[in-house]
Amino acid sequence: MSNRQYLFTSESVTEGHPDKICDQISDTILDALLAQDPKSRVAAEVVVNTGLVLITGEITTKAQVNYIGLARQKIAEIGYIHAENGFSADSCSVLVALDEQSPDIAQGVDQAQENREKLSEAALDSIGAGDQGLMFGFACNETPELMPMPISLAHRMARQLTAVRKNGTLPYLRPDGKTQVTIAYENDRPVRIDTILISTQHTATIGDITDPQAVQDRIKEDLLAEVITPAWEGIDIKPDENTRLLVNPTGKFVVGGPQGDSGLTGRKIIIDTYGGYSRHGGGAFSGKDPTKVDRSAAYACRYIAKNIVAAGFADKCEVQVSYAIGVARPVSLFIETFGTGKVDEQQLLKVVQENFELRPAGMIQEFNLRDLPGLRGGRFFQDVAAYGHMGRTDLDLPWEKTDKVELLKRELLQTLTV
Repeated sequence: MSNRQYLFTSESVTEGHPDKICDQISDTILDALLAQDPKSRVAAEVVVNTGLVLITGEITTKAQVNYIGLARQKIAEIGYIHAENGFSADSCSVLVALDEQSPDIAQGVDQAQENREKLSEAALDSIGAGDQGLMFGFACNETPELMPMPISLAHRMARQLTAVRKNGTLPYLRPDGKTQVTIAYENDRPVRIDTILISTQHTATIGDITDPQAVQDRIKEDLLAEVITPAWEGIDIKPDENTRLLVNPTGKFVVGGPQGDSGLTGRKIIIDTYGGYSRHGGGAFSGKDPTKVDRSAAYACRYIAKNIVAAGFADKCEVQVSYAIGVARPVSLFIETFGTGKVDEQQLLKVVQENFELRPAGMIQEFNLRDLPGLRGGRFFQDVAAYGHMGRTDLDLPWEKTDKVELLKRELLQTLTV
């Protein structure tokens, strides 16, 4: 066997990144609507720029919410409360331009019953997908949460960057930031941390430190101690003397957030999933209610892939599903284990088809996606709108459970090929 060596890189962003502000406002709106009316149909899009928030899209609901108030509340929670940012919760303009969902789209998914009892098989088969499309899910055994190591570490640093800003450990940090991790692989296994990159917004001075280079030196020192080192807790492969560390490589990052760049819902779909390590169907998640299979089926595919890897039947697993608008059952289902599978993939496919729910209404019912915002105090989807929708050990997410492992073992152990 050849000793295949390569580098692979993934990035993450903090919740103060302009695109992530939009994702979080979109999902805050979704949470508020579903908490009042679980049958709300929502496709909420948000745009931000200097001093401006635009809420647009299509919403059909019986709920009564204050869209402007929700946007300002989320912006303040993220941390845009300083006038120096050129964008703050109190002073930005918030415009609302919403339509109702197209009846041509709604008719394919409007056959759901109004009560909350468990849907029959006939009902599950009658409720179609809200759109055509293809979705992917992935899992691998590189990290404890069964995610690719590059995106896992990038998310860890991004979350820690926000934590030390909000808890006052590094009070000079500001909300916008990006992280990036390059991992060296040998024979498809991570062996070394090649490069760590952090770009973080900050104040122009730090206490009595005013020299720009001294400011950057202080930031680099602080991030190594307070962000990078904690992010590697529980990971066997650590940064070493050969790891390259880049912090604010342009020399400073004072102007950021919507003042530095515009933002748009759904523009960070690779960060939301697997950091480019796995394929992506192209559909965004945030602002979409669970009838949109872009969201619910991507979660279901992650659930399938994670249970397969957790059961030990593959080191890597990718699941693809596709839909036709108005049709309940998937058009196709594909499982790839990249040569790491321990069972025949056709047998694996058969067991998945028989034991995992992939009909739109079935996925909503299995994961309780309509009711979770109300059950969790009005916030559920907004908490996955930053730092990734997959592999979140800090949140109780139904698609991250490994409760099908024993079932898979019962069905597949007798077919082991290795």
